[in-house]
Amino acid sequence: MTAQDSATHPSSIAVTPAATSRAGGTLLAALGVTAFSLTFPATAWGLEGFGPWSLVAVRSALAALIAGCCLLALRVPLPDRGHWRGLAVVAAGVVVGFPLLTTLALQTSTTAHAAVVIGLLPLTTALLSALRTGARPSRAFWTAALAGAAAVVAFTVQQSGGALSTADVLLFGALLICAAGYTEGGRLARVMPGWQVIGWALVLCLPLALPGTVVALAVEPEPVRLTAHSVAGLLWVAAGSQFLGLVVWYRGMAVIGVPRASQLQLAQPLLTLVWSVLLLGEHLPVAAPVTAVAVLVCIALTQRARA
Repeated sequence: MTAQDSATHPSSIAVTPAATSRAGGTLLAALGVTAFSLTFPATAWGLEGFGPWSLVAVRSALAALIAGCCLLALRVPLPDRGHWRGLAVVAAGVVVGFPLLTTLALQTSTTAHAAVVIGLLPLTTALLSALRTGARPSRAFWTAALAGAAAVVAFTVQQSGGALSTADVLLFGALLICAAGYTEGGRLARVMPGWQVIGWALVLCLPLALPGTVVALAVEPEPVRLTAHSVAGLLWVAAGSQFLGLVVWYRGMAVIGVPRASQLQLAQPLLTLVWSVLLLGEHLPVAAPVTAVAVLVCIALTQRARA
């Protein structure tokens, strides 16, 4: 009896830390999603005082300076040579491509419409992750993920009348580029801290961001009006969305895995819809509550399925 107890006791101890780790990882990823859900409303605020090119350039430069100061203050050593290619993918997708394409799209699209299109990001990320890392989520996982994506697509088609606009094309391009950055960032976050992944990716873009800021503001000036909304929007997309949100997001992905974490983003368009009403005064589409229920059910199912 004693031998049996001693054999089974360690296994019972090992389960608790793992469960705690998964819960912590899910919380971190959820915090990242919450930060990202404010990105479109903050961008809309920023566009009240900045042009799209200057807004993207300034936000990237500010975020890179914040990240660089953190890396210097903590004396973080340079990443291994083999990691720089992956960091370049993160930089191209998350730091440059996604902000630029979505900002251009938001010139003619509402934040509510953009939010539901970007709701396809979890499925896109899971697909690219499977191709890139060889991950093989369960059939139940894929069924729930596809159902959630179908709900988002149905909502988008119903709201757009079945026609794709230039803004939709830009948003779909942003989906692909961001999913690639998330996938590579999630892979790197398994071998280095998540905040360092986005930190080095931001620093990698600094040689482009600083000249880009000068060009956007001086050489070919876009109208700049420093209002409370435009400054608040700029600060949030630079510090909140571009750095702090990605720090907790990549850490969460490292703990619970890219496919499972990506499904938490199904809640992002719903949160953005709420912010668009509260912060921008946009009209909430009638179909939003139905989509909300469908998406939240899919989130619950994917979190229970083995990823």
